[in-house]
Amino acid sequence: MKIPKTMNAMVLEQSGHSLVYKQIPVPVASGQQVLIKVSACGICRTDLHIIDGELTKPKLPLVPGHEIIGKVVAAGPEVTNLKISDPVGIPWLGYTCGHCKFCLNGKENLCDNAKFTGYNIDGGFAEYTLADSRFCIPLSGEYVKPEAAPLLCAGLIGYRSYSMIDRSARKIGMYGFGAAAHIITQIAKAQGKSIFAFTREADKEAQIFALRMGAGWSGGSNETPPEKLDAAIIFAPAGDLIPKALRDLDKAGQVICGGIHMSDIPRFPYQILWEERSIRSVANMTRQDGKDFFEILKTIPVHTQTQKFDLRQANEAISKLRHGKIQGAAVLLME
Repeated sequence: MKIPKTMNAMVLEQSGHSLVYKQIPVPVASGQQVLIKVSACGICRTDLHIIDGELTKPKLPLVPGHEIIGKVVAAGPEVTNLKISDPVGIPWLGYTCGHCKFCLNGKENLCDNAKFTGYNIDGGFAEYTLADSRFCIPLSGEYVKPEAAPLLCAGLIGYRSYSMIDRSARKIGMYGFGAAAHIITQIAKAQGKSIFAFTREADKEAQIFALRMGAGWSGGSNETPPEKLDAAIIFAPAGDLIPKALRDLDKAGQVICGGIHMSDIPRFPYQILWEERSIRSVANMTRQDGKDFFEILKTIPVHTQTQKFDLRQANEAISKLRHGKIQGAAVLLME
């Protein structure tokens, strides 16, 4: 296909400001890079943290977006694992050095020199984007559609968070029932878990949505679940949910914090942590997470609920996500 010289994109020019719809040059693939024609890109809560300046080191100007579905249209001379027209997904982890102590110990998600799509590297709120071919996820036909875009971050970070939980856990709380929770709830339910969904106070629509997605109970984040929980995953960026979740846990329960940013955690008494309860954060994801997650999807079909927007409607979509007006995930369409 003929590749144009310019493309439409939504660009963050200054933190704390709306994105700007403009034409920018189409980048050129070199080395191990591939040029991707983007068909859809999900909007993640991390994008909000970047736009709002809560994540403080983005490249500027920046094209956000790291839940990318597209096809390879050009490749650098060192690319060996992908070819033209291959469908791929591009996730948050965009580059690791391969030689720091974390990379050498199978923890590339903690790489000292990592770069992230839509943060240090221009992302998918555009008609085309560059990606390191080694960090692209090859996609089979059923995932080459906008509904699959949330799997590339909400699904992956949700899966990594869920994987941190002891396999014996049966009663799991999900605090913040959005894109990640509605995906992982389906997997957990298929594996025989009972899900307790916590939403914003009095958000009855979200609570009904959680029940429809497979939760056995749903209520406000201020409510006490009917049973003690074995584990909790906190997806909402609210630090005050950590002591709340600890109070909801049974002995030896785990609190897993799945977000990249969270407000400060308030002081809490040791008593609610005692009895071998634990708190753990989740940072980024690895390429192995991607392989494992999409392998699970072969046996447990997951259906994402998405609300679709045209590229130039990105600011509207971001506003709706910020104010809890999106059930499931928001996805930008380029085609």
